[in-house]
Parts: sequence; C-alpha cells; structure tokens
Amino acid sequence: MPLDHQSLDHQSRPTERQLEAVGPQERLLDRGATAVAHPNIALIKYWGKRDERLIIPYVDSLSMTLDVFPTTTTVRLSPGARADSVSLDGMPASGEPKRRVIAFLELIRELAGRAEPAVVDTRNTVPTGAGLASSASGFAALALAGAAAYGLDLDPTALSRLARRGSASASRSIFGSFAICHAGRGEGAAADLGSYAEPVPVPDFDPALVIALVNAGPKAVSSRAAMRRTVETSPLYQAWATSSKADLTDMRAALRGGDLEAVGEIAERNALGMHATMLAARPAVRYLSPATLAVLDSVLQLRADGVPAYATMDAGPNVKVLCHRADAARVAETVRGAAPGCSAVTARRGPGARLRPGAGQ
Repeated sequence: MPLDHQSLDHQSRPTERQLEAVGPQERLLDRGATAVAHPNIALIKYWGKRDERLIIPYVDSLSMTLDVFPTTTTVRLSPGARADSVSLDGMPASGEPKRRVIAFLELIRELAGRAEPAVVDTRNTVPTGAGLASSASGFAALALAGAAAYGLDLDPTALSRLARRGSASASRSIFGSFAICHAGRGEGAAADLGSYAEPVPVPDFDPALVIALVNAGPKAVSSRAAMRRTVETSPLYQAWATSSKADLTDMRAALRGGDLEAVGEIAERNALGMHATMLAARPAVRYLSPATLAVLDSVLQLRADGVPAYATMDAGPNVKVLCHRADAARVAETVRGAAPGCSAVTARRGPGARLRPGAGQ
C-alpha cells in the first residue's frame, strides 16, 4: 500500500522518496497502521450480489462519500499471539462481526504472504447496522490499515478491490467525493478483477445531505440477508436491476451538469425502487418505519413549498435528504419535526480513506 498520509484519489500517488520517508519496512510492520475512512451514501444502489464469496454486485453503483461519521481502525501485528484479537468501540468483538474481520485479515495475509496474527481496534462514530453505511467506512479503514500493516503495496484501484471483499460499498469509501463501483463482468477471477471503484470527477457540485436519524439501533434483518432474500424471491428484482442501469447513466449526466433537481429525482426513484423489491420479497423485508414514512412525507411537503429536497435510503429506517447547502438548515429543521425523537445531521462530500500520520507507534 503506498504509504502517504493523504486521501487516496486518482490525483495522489506516492513517490519512492515518500515511501522511504516512512522508514524501514520492518519498523512499519512493528508499529502497525491506523486508517480513517468515512461512510458513503449510494445515490445509485447496488442491492444484490451475484457472487457471495467474492462479493460481486449485480449492478454498478454510484455514491457520495460524506464528511461525517468517520471510522478509525488500527491494525497492529502481534507475532507472539496465537490468534487475532478484534475490538469494536472498546469492547471485544464476537459473533458475525468478529468472523468477518478475521476472514478479511486472512485475505490480506494471503495477499501479503504473511502469517502473523493481528490486533484490530475499530472505533465507529456511525451507528452500526442502522443503514448508515458503517460497513463501508469500517472495511475501507480496515483494508487500508491492514494493507499498510502487512506491507502490501496496493494502488487505489487494487485497494478498492480489496475493500470490496469486506463490503461492496466499502470499495467506494476508498475515494472521496463521488465514486462509482463497477460490477465487473464474467465469473470468478475475471469478475473479481473487473469489480472495483474509481472517482467520478464532479468539480462544481457540492450539495448538502441531511441525515434524518429516526432509529440509530441495529436493524432486525442484516443487509446481507436482506439482499439474498430479495434476489432469490422478489419478482420485482430483475426489473429494478435493469432500471438501475439506466438510472446510473442518467445520474452521471446529471452530476456532470451540476443539476441538483435531476440528481435528487434519480436518487429518490432508485432508492424507492430498491425498497419496493424488498417489500415484494418472500417474506417481505420492511425497513421503512412509520417515522421513516413521516420524514418522507415532510420531504414531499418541502418540495411542494418550493424547496428542492430529495430522499434516499439504504437498508434501514433512516432517511438522507439531498438539497442545496443554502436550504440545509430548513430541511434539517423540517425532518426533525416530522417524527418524535428524530434528529438530523448535515453532511457534505468528504475525503477518501487515509492513513493517520505517525499512527500505530
């Protein structure tokens, strides 16, 4: 992994001099590494995987990385340990979260040709499992910190491909601002090689995203389980996947034009279509709570009152509202009043994953 301390984007590639400045490789491995990554919100969703093992999505997706809710992950090699140690927010991890982290470490070790166990400490500021992209920031940070700790020299494309093996949305959080994750073509190694993220240059479009938090608790059905059920049982899924490809083409054109209304309309219909596929699954997957619907109604009322505001939702009850920055305060006030206990956080486009200077020492 190139060991500069800047966001990984298509404009920054470290030089040999920068690599030498980090210090001897052995010293780096002794220290480990700490990385910070932010969640992203998909404006065009990828819902559903065609390869569960490699985590290859059915369709391309496009997202905006946020400037809020960072995840900080430290990976420190522990040659004398008998097994990996994983902690989440200061508590020992267990069950499925621990299994996923260890499986990801095994993948990194295989790529690096190393065998040492690691100590992993992850600190989230985004609620975990609430449909706020905690897996995106989490696995992007783990990919970057783990690659650095084990001495892997990966360019941003390869790093996004690695992050995808933890969570498809994590591939996009490697990059700041707007990013697209390609679904890849073919099967097996060909699909793995072709499924990666890259930046989408959008220099003059900087909207606000108001996040309406109606429930920060973990959801009853995980995204992975819900995706599998939707793909396998929903009669609406294939139609949505087809329309999502057209939505992506329209979205890229709208972003190039800096057209908030077009971006918002496309994002909203894509998200509502995704939730419709879940409602048609057998049994249905319903993330939309009464509070969610109240927030959606408030967004419709904002538009009726002349405020361009558009909703999108991931796999959870919380609503994200795209709007002009000048309207963000009004939008936040409106969604807070839409449902009891609803809070609002205003975000803008944020940075890509980055190593923390001097971390891991």
